[in-house]
Amino acid sequence: MTAIATQDEQGIRIEEALRLRFAERSTAAEAYGEPFAGLWRSAAAHATGGKLIRPRLLLDIHRALSPDSRRRDADTVVGIAAEIELLHYAFLLHDDVIDGDLYRRRRPNLIGTLAHDGGAADDDLHWARSSAILMGDLLLATAVLGFARARVSTSARMRLLDLIEHTIVETVAGEHIDVGLADGVIVPDLRTILAMSTYKTATYSFSLPLRAAAVLADASVEVEEDLSAIGRHLGLAFQLQDDLLCIFGDAEAHGKDPFSDLREGKETAIIAYARMTTAWSKVAPRFGSADLSADEGMHLRGLLRECGAEGFVQSLVLDELAAASEILTAAEETRTMSGDVVTCLRTLLARVEGRRS
Repeated sequence: MTAIATQDEQGIRIEEALRLRFAERSTAAEAYGEPFAGLWRSAAAHATGGKLIRPRLLLDIHRALSPDSRRRDADTVVGIAAEIELLHYAFLLHDDVIDGDLYRRRRPNLIGTLAHDGGAADDDLHWARSSAILMGDLLLATAVLGFARARVSTSARMRLLDLIEHTIVETVAGEHIDVGLADGVIVPDLRTILAMSTYKTATYSFSLPLRAAAVLADASVEVEEDLSAIGRHLGLAFQLQDDLLCIFGDAEAHGKDPFSDLREGKETAIIAYARMTTAWSKVAPRFGSADLSADEGMHLRGLLRECGAEGFVQSLVLDELAAASEILTAAEETRTMSGDVVTCLRTLLARVEGRRS
């Protein structure tokens, strides 16, 4: 019961910090006209209410690293956690523009909402997408400034700024590769796809909150490096699981559009493996077909399973989780990390390993 209450309290504090940031900026935006203020209000409605996976991870690890932190320190940690969630939403906005998506979590995203309000004409869609790009830019700047203004020591501030710069560069590099793969500009080999997944997902979803927790807890550089490596392994495992779920998972459980990756022609590790098998000649003709039917999707799923692609990627997931576990074991044996931190991270590993959605 205590753990649940703590999680609820964490979520409330993060949501409060997010709402305060959007409220302040919405009010300031009124000086530039109602449309601009309205954009901030609409963004606030879409940016809040999520699972808060990244900020919660930061708070959990920070509490394990620094269980006796003072209230003022806790406020600073919540503030950085909120900035990481704003960074996440900025990336989602740019993703939706790049992918041409109008929906997220089974409801209109910011673009879909703005386009619908305007009547969904071509001009309205251009307005909506342009607004999303600009809001994403603003939130990127907001997150960076939030890191810079944190009430921490000068050395910690420099570590935080180096961290967020590295995170943005790697995430953008990963997105750039992803677009190149989708457009056929970059050769879709397995090594490139795994690097893209690491850059695009692992760096900001796992390594960033883990490393930020270490910096805020004044942990050693060695601990930060271990957490960074664990985050990269966990993040890649998480992304590979997402790819598996989209093709082989239960759509009712994971809530994703079944076979959407096959319809979009998304280059994943599953497809990279299939390209190296005799099954590819049967998969290729309908891979990337926007009108792929459910029956055709089931057929392609069967081919990908039979050729060993599913099993191969499942083994990659296990390899990444094992690598993260090895780092934890070594840190525990050398007492680089406390027992609380190791326990917290092993719980995280178990959650990732057992996820079905």
